[in-house]
Amino acid sequence: MVQKTKEISENNKTALIIIDIQNDYFPGGTMELVSADEAASKAAHMLSYFRRKEMPVIHVQHIAVQEGATFFLPTTKGAEIHKSVTPLKTEKVITKNFPNSFRDTELLDYLKKNNISKLILCGMMTDVCIDSTTRAAMDFGFENTIIIDAVTTRNREFNGKVIPAEQVTESYLSGLNALGGLYAKLESSEKYIN
Repeated sequence: MVQKTKEISENNKTALIIIDIQNDYFPGGTMELVSADEAASKAAHMLSYFRRKEMPVIHVQHIAVQEGATFFLPTTKGAEIHKSVTPLKTEKVITKNFPNSFRDTELLDYLKKNNISKLILCGMMTDVCIDSTTRAAMDFGFENTIIIDAVTTRNREFNGKVIPAEQVTESYLSGLNALGGLYAKLESSEKYIN
């Protein structure tokens, strides 16, 4: 009984944060990413696990308000959260306007109010919103884990060369795991769930 109570208490201190899994990132969207469906499928697997365990889930939705923005525009289908991870009415949805999910949002206050100290992060894009949110979370004192098969990005161009999305993701994840997981531990969805 004591072990079960401890497990429940620990589960309540851990939250799944699903960042920017929105329609514009999928085929037919205005900012299509590489392997969006595959990453979303793994995120959905994590979401099912957290729901089964009755652990906290937070959805982060980016709404672009900057002049010249071309995706995640307010009141568009593309800005809606993808059907693979549709929030339940009981799950928290945080709206952000910047890559860092903490900037000018209620995320930090919500996590503190609910005594959450461990974050399990997944979503899009690895090199922008996942990176900036994870680094900020570490600065705020959270223990972070990134689900490596539930994140993705797009191909990038640098010095006239195309850098494949998979290499971009690997580079950013290796940086977040620098110094023995300074910013985050890295785990696959399968390893985390099992």
